[in-house]
Amino acid sequence: MKQGKSLSKPPSLAKTIGPSFILLGLALGSGELILWPYLAANYGLGLLWGALLGVSLQYVLNTEVMRYTLAKGESVFLGFRRMSVLITLWYIISTFIPWSIPGFSSAASELLTHLFPFLPEKMVAIFLLVFTGVILSVGSSLYTTMERFQKGVILIGLPLLFGIALWLARAEHWQEMIWGLAGHGDGWWLFPSGVSIASFLGAFAYAGAGGNLNLAQSYYIKEKGFGMGKSAAKVGALFSKESKPASIDGFDFADTTKNWNRWQQWWRLVCMEHAIVFWSLGLITIVVMSVLARATVYGSEVSSGLSFLYGEADVISRVMGSTVSMFFLLIAALMLFSTQLGVLESSARIISENVLLLGYKKGKKVNMSLGFYVALWAQIGLGVVIYLFGIQEPRVLLTLSAVLNAAAMMMSFVFIYFLNKGALRKRLHAGILRVAMMALAFAFFAYFLVSTMVSSL
Repeated sequence: MKQGKSLSKPPSLAKTIGPSFILLGLALGSGELILWPYLAANYGLGLLWGALLGVSLQYVLNTEVMRYTLAKGESVFLGFRRMSVLITLWYIISTFIPWSIPGFSSAASELLTHLFPFLPEKMVAIFLLVFTGVILSVGSSLYTTMERFQKGVILIGLPLLFGIALWLARAEHWQEMIWGLAGHGDGWWLFPSGVSIASFLGAFAYAGAGGNLNLAQSYYIKEKGFGMGKSAAKVGALFSKESKPASIDGFDFADTTKNWNRWQQWWRLVCMEHAIVFWSLGLITIVVMSVLARATVYGSEVSSGLSFLYGEADVISRVMGSTVSMFFLLIAALMLFSTQLGVLESSARIISENVLLLGYKKGKKVNMSLGFYVALWAQIGLGVVIYLFGIQEPRVLLTLSAVLNAAAMMMSFVFIYFLNKGALRKRLHAGILRVAMMALAFAFFAYFLVSTMVSSL
């Protein structure tokens, strides 16, 4: 690892806001829109403590990922490769299997064809999938494209959803929400009788990006040029000047008082940005969407998935009118599409880099941009084949995907702890509270992962 570089002066908080929007966008189509509201519709708001704990633990994981890239200017996956090639293989497998089937674009196409029945669902799904590839392939900067798109979706969609919830929910629903954050439901604490452990585990894992996708925050810190990432090689758009071979090795900053002061400023800045966007906005979205579900379809024995959204839309239509209901479903479709965009971008980054790292040698130049687009369009091609041949998502694969995502989250806490402890200077190590939270996260995921597997036998 080269040394001697200086840390740049951190910008203002306003100019720092951005990277966490991409990660938040990954959560909108799963945890925020479907999984937590589904639990609220069936069991009330007493399970919201799980959302609070889940998003808090993911906040710790994500900021520990940022710690490494801020200090080194390289992705955590390069650090993991130096630890063991087996970790590299783990991230290829545990990213490809859970995210290889394009479920979010399929769900978005179903919503659109529900609103506009004259559209052919299969062709809309293929169009949306290919359109994601086009969006990610044009423009001068892949990162800028993602940040602007996800910001737009969040800033346009969330105010409408919040407004609907505020209109329909009553005071007792908000009171129930406050008790739910403390784990108190209607006559029970923490867990109601009959709750599916698998459903809770899935929602808990997706109180944020979920699975390995949280680690993509390492790329966004580097692409934004934060800390030592300022000098790091970037993934350029398909036809940009940055699409060329480059060294992916990072640098340690020089051990000077000036650099240490700037490190403290950078660390406070990125933690604040992530707390505002990912933790606060993510938790508020989960809470508001869950309250909306509680106010509209609680007690209706709704099923998960899109039928659950249709149930909410029917109630919205009766109370607020069909126009508001239509916009609700359109925003939901846009959120699902933005999640598919984020999933493809993040998973393609992770898969392509880890494949290239199998042959890693220090100082060797690799074309990260070319690798990214090969992985991206290969995933899109696989999705198109799935749609054209009408291949359904096998139940076994879906179960395996859920288990792998939970296992990936669990192992990432372990890997990032040992990576930062071994690769970073002692002054950069996590404090005892953060270490305790990482240990808690591992134990929590391990317990519910084992419980889910035992209950499925």
